Amino acid sequence: MKTIGIFYGSTTGKTQEIAEAISSKLQNCELIDVAKAKKEDLAKFDNLILAASTYGDGELQTDWEDFAANLSEDDFAQKTIAIVGLGDQDSYGDTFCDSIFLLAELAKKATIIGKTKNENYDFQASKGLVGDEFLGLALDEENQSDLTSDRLNAWIDSIKDSFK
Repeated sequence: MKTIGIFYGSTTGKTQEIAEAISSKLQNCELIDVAKAKKEDLAKFDNLILAASTYGDGELQTDWEDFAANLSEDDFAQKTIAIVGLGDQDSYGDTFCDSIFLLAELAKKATIIGKTKNENYDFQASKGLVGDEFLGLALDEENQSDLTSDRLNAWIDSIKDSFK
């Protein structure tokens, strides 16, 4: 299998911890903090995992916003991508894991894998939800951290054979 680039943005460290956990469970991964990344770093990989939290009224984490400003849809063409979003269902239930949608929009020319069912969540709205599926893995480290390990393991099992 080719190397998977795990691009993450983390302010509080939670998204970085999730990215590191994914890397430890998958083989051939390279972790890239988007705060230090360049557009050329993205071009090195055909397989990507994009991880970001949702901030404020449904925005991407700040480092991701800065990195994404230098990217275009074409930067993701011909790539296979899985997305992880972190959010807080209780405090931000009307924008829960909107980062999943924002990353999917950015990478809409890619093949997106790793959609997950909307099961055992309690929120009002999410742009990352299409029908009954999130466009990636939705995690709530504030209110459901006890479910993270099982959700992460099931998601990794579902995506690991889909990378080229």
